[in-house]
Amino acid sequence: MSTAQRLLTDDLRQRIRAYFPRYPDRRAVVLPALHAVNEQLGWVPPQAVVEIAELLGLAPAEVQDTLSFYGVFKQDAPAGQVRVWVCRSLSCAARGGEELLEYLSQKLGIRPGQTTPDGRVTLEYAECLGACDFAPAALAGNLLLKNLTKEKIDQWIESLPSREDSMRKVEHGTTVE
Repeated sequence: MSTAQRLLTDDLRQRIRAYFPRYPDRRAVVLPALHAVNEQLGWVPPQAVVEIAELLGLAPAEVQDTLSFYGVFKQDAPAGQVRVWVCRSLSCAARGGEELLEYLSQKLGIRPGQTTPDGRVTLEYAECLGACDFAPAALAGNLLLKNLTKEKIDQWIESLPSREDSMRKVEHGTTVE
């Protein structure tokens, strides 16, 4: 594959190669490689699966098998700048989690699995976030939203940077959580 057609940059390829000495074989590097690509691109497109497989000396089906097992990886389209996982475990559901998921869907104008038109937020549901003592809970990027209420959801939405602010931060080398 020519460099012009590559989806994975040389830096990303080197980052994946850096895992090689840490794992017993190349197959064990599949999951860290998927995380690296997902972090860099915001998703793992089919072409990335082929390139990861090529880099690791595996069949693309082996990489795809791992990719499809984990719900954290999107393959159909890039995720929003922030992915929000709303917990649907028993504890969260008993404390109104389903209603809050519906409220958040209405406020963002999207359904779970979708991304806002401005690309800022992707809404997902999680079966469990392991935060039962803070139910209902959601995970927004790396931020755990505890004891959620409609008011807290409204505050979180208001705290999101605008698309323009987010793009300026990305251009200046800072990450947006």
